[in-house]
Amino acid sequence: MDAKSAPKKTFRTVQKRVVEEAKADKIMSSENASGLGFHNLPFLVHRKSVKKGFEFTLMVVGESGLGKSTLVNTLFLHDLYEERNYPSAKDRIMQTVNIDTFTVDIEERGVKLRLTVVDTPGFGDAVDNRQCWKPIIDYINEQYNAYLRDESGLNRRNIEDHRVHCCLYFISPTGHGLKPLDIEFMKQLHELVNIVPVIAKADTLTPSEVQILKKRVLKDLHENRIQIYTGEMDEEDDSPEMKQLKEAIPLAVVGSNTMLEVNGKRVRGRIYPWGVVEVENKDHCDFVLLRDMIVRTHMQDLKDITQDVHYENFRKKKLLQTGGSVEDVDNGVPIAGGQGQIQDEMRRKEKELDDMRRQMAFLQAQLQRQQGMGQSDTV
Repeated sequence: MDAKSAPKKTFRTVQKRVVEEAKADKIMSSENASGLGFHNLPFLVHRKSVKKGFEFTLMVVGESGLGKSTLVNTLFLHDLYEERNYPSAKDRIMQTVNIDTFTVDIEERGVKLRLTVVDTPGFGDAVDNRQCWKPIIDYINEQYNAYLRDESGLNRRNIEDHRVHCCLYFISPTGHGLKPLDIEFMKQLHELVNIVPVIAKADTLTPSEVQILKKRVLKDLHENRIQIYTGEMDEEDDSPEMKQLKEAIPLAVVGSNTMLEVNGKRVRGRIYPWGVVEVENKDHCDFVLLRDMIVRTHMQDLKDITQDVHYENFRKKKLLQTGGSVEDVDNGVPIAGGQGQIQDEMRRKEKELDDMRRQMAFLQAQLQRQQGMGQSDTV
């Protein structure tokens, strides 16, 4: 290429770029002229949410040996129990229900998630399991109470949400339906938290046995009027995925952190003398449906139900106990008659402000007297 053709090519390139930018500006201006522009609000909300990050609290409940820890690690591809101390057989004899929390920050494609897993070791392991659900109920109510206290305080900018958004309840595969402990536990908690029952260790059952157990569990839930989370976000949603999820509840799951090679592919699964159970194979178990429901499709819905249903019920009961009326609570007035903690806090702040005003008035008067004495001395 000679020196004369180079400037011409550069000029053509610049001219082409200017024409393209002018076309883009014209399209943008025509789009802005055709509307007000509030169609960009979802993108603004998305940007703000991604910057702030998300919080999610998952509770796992069930007897020991049902694979709760393994399933949670498989769900989030993270070892949440690496620093956990397992009690010996001697210590388990006197063990009661404990509440252990594990928090981990997970990031995927720029989206941050603070995941809190609440484990309940000791549940259902004693000979006498009466009231073994009480520590769990107390923990859930404590988180609601803490959120209510922070929400009713003066500083509401950085409220941390530790409320339990979902409770995975593990059902033993060896029973013929729900045990009395399973029924009583879900009766006590189904109005406090979103319960998702799962049949643990489904690889110990044949496909026909899994279907029989599912029908028995659903029958027991219906007879005892226990409400569970079914994932129905919209009554008119008849998508194949939603239909498949509804037909599979309660989900029969298998967990594994072991990578195996099957037909040239690396998969998570369990190997047996008769073959391999692939965790992420829908023909083998419902793990994919559970993961998609909790992580990919229904996480926000679980949080919304926790906020709009379970927390609001707790908030209404709590405020009525502290002297509020039903009308005031429904209208958003926290406490009626000046008998609650918020009104007491406001009165205390007003008293402090009055004391500060009196101090300022006293100092100003003292300063004026000193200035007046200085002027008289000068005269």
